[in-house]
Amino acid sequence: MNFSAWSIRNPVPVILLFTILTVAGLFAFHGARVQNFPDVDLPMVTVVASLPGAAPAQMETEVARKLENAMATMNGLRHLHTVVQDGVATVSAEFRLEKPPQEALDDTRAAVARVRADLPAALRDPIIRRIEFKNEAILTYTVASARMDEEALSWFVEDQITRRLLAVPGVGSIIRVGGASREVRVELIPDRLLALRLNAADISRRLAQVQREAPGGHVRLGGGEQAVRTVGTVHSAEALAAMDIPLPNGRSVRLDQVATVTDTLAERRSGAFLDGKPVVGFEVFRATGASDLDVARGVRQALAELQRERPDLELTEAVNAIDQVVENFRGSLFLLIEGILLAVLVVGLFLRDLRATLICAVAFPLSIIPTFLFMQWMGFTLNIITLLALSLVIGLLVDDAIVEIENIMRHMGQGKEPIVAAHEASDEIGLAVIATTVTLIAVFLPTAFMQGLAGKFFVQFGWTASIAVLIALAVARLLTPMMAAYLLKKPSRPQAEPFWMASYLKVARWTFTHKGVTLAITLAFCLASGIPLLMGTIKGDFIPPGDLSQTRISIELPPGSTYVQTLMIADEARTIVAAHPHVKQVYTAIGDGSGGDNAMGGVAESRTAQLTLNLTPRKERQGISQQDIERELRMRLQAVAGARIKVAASENYVLVLSGEDSKLLAQHASQVERELRGLAGIGQVTSSAGLQRPELIVRPNAARAADLGVSTDAIAETVRVATQGDYEQFLPRLNLDQRQVPILVRLPDEAIQDLQLLRQLMVPGTRGPVPLRDVAEIEITSGLSQINRLNRVRNVNFEIELDGQALGDVQQRASVLPSLSQLPPGLAKHDIGQAETSNELGQSFLLAMGTGVAFIYIVLVLLFRTWMQPVTIFGALLLSLPGMILALFLTGTHLSMPAMIGMIMLMGIATKNSILLVEYAIVAQRDHGLSRLDALLDACRKRARPILMTSLAMGAGMLPIALGLGVDPGFRAPMAIVVIGGLITSTFLSLLVIPVLYEVVDDFVLRFVPRR
Repeated sequence: MNFSAWSIRNPVPVILLFTILTVAGLFAFHGARVQNFPDVDLPMVTVVASLPGAAPAQMETEVARKLENAMATMNGLRHLHTVVQDGVATVSAEFRLEKPPQEALDDTRAAVARVRADLPAALRDPIIRRIEFKNEAILTYTVASARMDEEALSWFVEDQITRRLLAVPGVGSIIRVGGASREVRVELIPDRLLALRLNAADISRRLAQVQREAPGGHVRLGGGEQAVRTVGTVHSAEALAAMDIPLPNGRSVRLDQVATVTDTLAERRSGAFLDGKPVVGFEVFRATGASDLDVARGVRQALAELQRERPDLELTEAVNAIDQVVENFRGSLFLLIEGILLAVLVVGLFLRDLRATLICAVAFPLSIIPTFLFMQWMGFTLNIITLLALSLVIGLLVDDAIVEIENIMRHMGQGKEPIVAAHEASDEIGLAVIATTVTLIAVFLPTAFMQGLAGKFFVQFGWTASIAVLIALAVARLLTPMMAAYLLKKPSRPQAEPFWMASYLKVARWTFTHKGVTLAITLAFCLASGIPLLMGTIKGDFIPPGDLSQTRISIELPPGSTYVQTLMIADEARTIVAAHPHVKQVYTAIGDGSGGDNAMGGVAESRTAQLTLNLTPRKERQGISQQDIERELRMRLQAVAGARIKVAASENYVLVLSGEDSKLLAQHASQVERELRGLAGIGQVTSSAGLQRPELIVRPNAARAADLGVSTDAIAETVRVATQGDYEQFLPRLNLDQRQVPILVRLPDEAIQDLQLLRQLMVPGTRGPVPLRDVAEIEITSGLSQINRLNRVRNVNFEIELDGQALGDVQQRASVLPSLSQLPPGLAKHDIGQAETSNELGQSFLLAMGTGVAFIYIVLVLLFRTWMQPVTIFGALLLSLPGMILALFLTGTHLSMPAMIGMIMLMGIATKNSILLVEYAIVAQRDHGLSRLDALLDACRKRARPILMTSLAMGAGMLPIALGLGVDPGFRAPMAIVVIGGLITSTFLSLLVIPVLYEVVDDFVLRFVPRR
């Protein structure tokens, strides 16, 4: 069925169809969710098991290995990542992507349940949760008040602010950073404790037995039924101090006779600071599927209402990840509009007809706006990926309309009426238009089915681009001919050929008659342009660094460092970076906070800190990129001693060395680290090997302990409760109206620092309490502070800061180091993080490109009804490579993931131009009886102008992206550079070389393929 002819005869249904699609698309756009990146549901599950006070080596033996062995039997498991820290073991299961996330979670829960009975009894129930790929905290606020102290303000954040913000639609969680927690501390008096032959565990457990409420059954009084409760609780520290505590010998003692009871603050393990000033902060995380902008708007409105109700509160927006989303969203729309205007300008310059230009321009909104409707139906959001797809296909959306309108105007130039010209021209060009669009879809759609992590993101890219191109085809086949038939006017004089047409045809005729020379020159040009790639001048990369207005600095102190020491180093670093002219604000989070708690990297510790730097906007620092600022900060921070400092910690190469032999692993890791530090141009190299922490080892004397009836458990419990308090689940609680305050029983800080006093602690035995020194020896030694394991084997992680270097280049240089190229038996090397994803990405893109080429060939065979001539089309793919390579080389751009996307897009554009030439030549020979030379010359005459128009419109549409106008160019610019460079060589060489290839293939067919 000829849809174009039908639309010309029946314009009303076509107008109504596109009106409905456009209005529905506008509604869909208005209600669309805006995000930075799309939510990705990954089959990754983390298990966190906590046993406070347990050393990493103990946690590895008693917890981590048992969990790993149970989880290793799960179907579809890919990797097990384990981080063992002081009192915490984090085991993360990474499944193959085809595994349903809920099934992965259920399997992990079942595996942990099977082994729970074999884990230590005091271990808290493991926390099992899915790892969801979402943005980090979208907003971070600090709050201060002249009416509340730090503890009251902290509780206000946890209670009032959290409750109010969780009521905002789309808010997933609120996490407090810094501040102080309330605690009733019972600091035992060592002399009286020893005199009564008591220990801290006795006091804590007996206090828990007294300070509690318990159910007491039911009674029936007065004809009714009443519940019975046993209430033995008090509600203040003073009342608690006056409480009598029963002793093992049958006597009792008032608590304040053996301890000092105070209602105070818990030991500080985290803190938040804004420009060096202590604050209480809280981070806002959005729920999966929610819009970043909607959540931020709701949070800001809720906090504005709270501010009006509580004028004493001082709320400050310290960290803002929303501005980046807004900039990306608005910048993408700006690029869309700018690209449309430039493409329309190119069309207008070629057609020199206002009505024809208007008809082409209509294709833009009528292709893009309905796309939003289909995106909504498929659950897509407006994010970097989908907006990128729309930005890249801007030039393609008008291509079909340009080809249609140009052919109609050429027919009108022959004296035909507009309606007749529209009929005949659309019928003539229909096969080529359909073929070009189908090939584009054959190129874009396979990206939606790529494997690996990249495939999860590019589902939305492939479908969005394919839908937009398909709608553009509908516009070109239904609306453009109909509008041309009724809006165009018959020209007053015949249409003249462009001034350059005669020269082009002369050169084309020469190439036809000198095929060997033409192909030789083309081959030489292609080989010469490939020199930068062969010489390694063009480096491989994963994702090019962005140029944003925010960066992060991570600080890690040696194991055993205190919170106060971390604060001093963090403040020293803050003072240095704050002096930089492009640093506007510094938010410091010690211990907790975004970036401090990584599901795959363990939990935050008080010896770590995170500095979030707000930089001056990109427009205000012309010529200075984010990487330049980070490089300067890295140099300045070298003056800070006693800590590992990483600037822009997300841009690194992570190398893993694993093996069963811990001694061999440690020895070889030191050699690897030494050689890695010798790589030129990189930043800091950090290793997880050799992180030793000071330890106090209590070694029971088995013979004496058995003689006195003292168990190892009793010794451990005595020391643990005296020095850090009982396990959280066993702590007594002070019940208040809205919360419970823990009651911590332990020795005072000065007593814990006295080794002789610790030796005198009373340990319960069957023959009565005995001093610790009689049953155990105490010695000071060191042990591992953190143990990393990969797939149930210990490993050492090396993090190499890229410092602006290409990931692929650093990866290649590291792999040829002697220590890594010649590993001892029993050791293995792995790439994780960006390097592993980059390797998968390259394979996925090659598969997508190969699939696209296969689909293009199948489509062309079906449309052209010939097996050999579609091969000619693929010559355009080779002709686009020189321009792509030269564009990367001249602009100094790395071959990264965005550049690979540009290559896929270039495949569709290059084949599109060739199809216009080859399709006309085949039809002219087969249906009109022209000789091959005449058919080719006629194809060049009639198709050269639409090819140039579409290519220039495409290039003009992508020019703002390549120039980095309006939005961060880091991710987008490489794509546009690749497309524009390949478009230049592909277009100009296709106009000359593709007809020659057509002749060569046709000669081959005539000579070697028998005719029936």
